[in-house]
Amino acid sequence: MRSVRGKAYLLATLLVFAAITSVYQAPDAYAAQITSRSLRLVAGATDGGSKPSGTVNHLFTFTLPGGNTVGSIKFEYCTVAQVTACVTPTGLTTTGATLGGETGVTGFSVNNATNGAPYLTRTAAAVGTSVPVTYQLNSVVNPSQTNYTFFVRISTYTATNATGSPLDTGSVAASTANPIQLEGVMPESLIFCTGVAISAPGGIPDCSTATNSVINFNQLFSPSDTATAESKMAASTNATTGYAITVNGTTMTSGSNTIPGMAAAATITRGTSEFGMNLVANTVATSTTPIGANVAPSPDATNLRGQPVAGYNTVDTFKFVSGDTVAQSNNGGAGPTNAQIYTASYIVNVAGNQLSGTYTTTLTYICTPTF
Repeated sequence: MRSVRGKAYLLATLLVFAAITSVYQAPDAYAAQITSRSLRLVAGATDGGSKPSGTVNHLFTFTLPGGNTVGSIKFEYCTVAQVTACVTPTGLTTTGATLGGETGVTGFSVNNATNGAPYLTRTAAAVGTSVPVTYQLNSVVNPSQTNYTFFVRISTYTATNATGSPLDTGSVAASTANPIQLEGVMPESLIFCTGVAISAPGGIPDCSTATNSVINFNQLFSPSDTATAESKMAASTNATTGYAITVNGTTMTSGSNTIPGMAAAATITRGTSEFGMNLVANTVATSTTPIGANVAPSPDATNLRGQPVAGYNTVDTFKFVSGDTVAQSNNGGAGPTNAQIYTASYIVNVAGNQLSGTYTTTLTYICTPTF
């Protein structure tokens, strides 16, 4: 009886040992680890890369261990990195994904049939040792949650349809983020100034540098020579149809005596009493110094539109009629313009019988924008 019981006990012991051996048998070989992994969320056509629900591009960068024959690479989007079953993040859409670029191991096309698990496929071929690669999936819709971390499990396969045991694996993390919205207002703008001189540091006219506006002619008036003077003005505006600048004031007077303004644009006539102006570089000179300068920077019909107008835009031709428009921003069509500096040149000739006196005038330039 004991013999039977002993045999039964021995048999039971052997069965338990066999079961334990079965449970703790040597583990299967694991897939190799994909290294240097990253996922960068790249801006799409209109959406920032990390925008929740934004249609953006996902750029994967990693290094394949090599030594395997690779026919497909799967990108599985999950709420957790690994271990547990993969749950696709809420709002994520990959069914419109396209392959935007590839480097390292190439020749792939994308299969986006399964949402959350697109894969790249090609004719299976061997991969060299430790190959850095990049793949960009375009037109991926980010998860809809804000400030939400999600994960992508990357696996390589010999099969071209991402099935079977994975060769190499790894995971990456990324996060959506609240977009930061900045808002500012550009108001209607007109910058205009006049003076004896205006500086342009860095090529940009600066009205804060405009100096006083009391100007003396270069010499005493004489029937045998032309007296000259200059002033500056700068203007810019963002007005839709730009600006117009008018000159306003009287001609040169001394008490009841006057030097007539030049009613029509004309060249100078020494020995004739006349007062005129223009806004260009002239060859007329006292001694050897020409007067005037062209508008600077020169108009380019796009960002710089200001220019003198007819009557005040011809070399060595002068005119003065109070209320005349002398310049406007219409080069290439009326419109807004960056700042430019004008040089106004003034000339006085007198007849031999011009009565003596101190002749003065006060000119007011008005710059009117139209928004």
